[in-house]
Amino acid sequence: MTRVLLAGGGTAGHINPALAIASIIKERIPDAEFLYAGTPNGMEARLVPKEGYDFAPIKVSGFQRKITPKNIMRNIKTVAYLTTAGARAKQIIKEFKPDIVIGTGGYVSGPIVMKAAQMGIKTAIHEQNAFPGMTTKMLSKHVDEVMLTVVEAMEYLDKDISYTVTGLPVRKGFTTMSRTDAKKILNIPENETCILSYGGSLGAGRINETVAQLMEWEHKNNIALTHIHSYGGMGKNTFLNDLTARGIDYKNDPRIRPKEYIDNMDVCMAAADLVICRSGANTLSELEAVGRASILIPSPNVAGNHQYYNAMVLGKAGAAVVIEEKNLTGELLIEKVKSIYNDSDRLNCFAKRAAALCVPDTPDRVFGVIDKLLKK
Repeated sequence: MTRVLLAGGGTAGHINPALAIASIIKERIPDAEFLYAGTPNGMEARLVPKEGYDFAPIKVSGFQRKITPKNIMRNIKTVAYLTTAGARAKQIIKEFKPDIVIGTGGYVSGPIVMKAAQMGIKTAIHEQNAFPGMTTKMLSKHVDEVMLTVVEAMEYLDKDISYTVTGLPVRKGFTTMSRTDAKKILNIPENETCILSYGGSLGAGRINETVAQLMEWEHKNNIALTHIHSYGGMGKNTFLNDLTARGIDYKNDPRIRPKEYIDNMDVCMAAADLVICRSGANTLSELEAVGRASILIPSPNVAGNHQYYNAMVLGKAGAAVVIEEKNLTGELLIEKVKSIYNDSDRLNCFAKRAAALCVPDTPDRVFGVIDKLLKK
């Protein structure tokens, strides 16, 4: 019986890869047992049990770098958690008795993976971003194997670590649907360009503002394209009002399709000819898996500005246009879209270069690393 302890949390960007790795193992070792360690109040405490995996809570939090009265109190709590995290990690490991421990990032994976390495248990971590987080930089010196989404991450890690470029697992829906079938499902004319835009599940204010200007240009000029935009919770009380103020009757214009949340992202991305979005690791892996042209607007509000480094992997490969948020205006976004949307050769070139970055055998590579460690 193979026993696998997973640790990762804080954001879906750390949780989804852990769940994907669990699925990869489960397909190849059906009787494997899993335990997921995460924070009791984090997103993982809700998502992991929903997927059918046992969950072990451990109280850990990250240090806040910006000094404010509120953050000082948070940092005091973080120090308090650190005094108990090692003992709690050891308790989880001793009770579950894992054959391998795998961390996928976020501060919660630190004490679990570190303690396992100290106890002589086989350990591996997966880094999703081109610019590794602090937890990865720390753990990479102690684990048996580091799995990387892109080789560019090695520029920021010690050169003598053992690593494998595995890519990042994506949901199966992103690799199985054709553009023709997706457009049919969404009732979009097959020969009409489709733009998909979003700023993440919560939305992004700056993206919402500039996309509203883009939609106004599309609407007033009767541009023959369908535009699907997710404005997220952040735009719930503002985005639709903004469209109305710009003279857009979105309820009666089938080409303008605003949504608070897109729950069929695989279908929408398959239908899209051009995607405007952030550059989180999961998003970029989906773009590569589907092979889609994109305009990337990295979030500046992430650790180490890692989304910029992610975006530049596609930008340097000629697979995407990268616009930093500090430079983003409605006029610039319209200019970039105008130069791309009706240029089929450029769209196809971007799409092919994105697809060329995809690691098609990611599940095999991930399991290869895990199998090697288990056999040791």
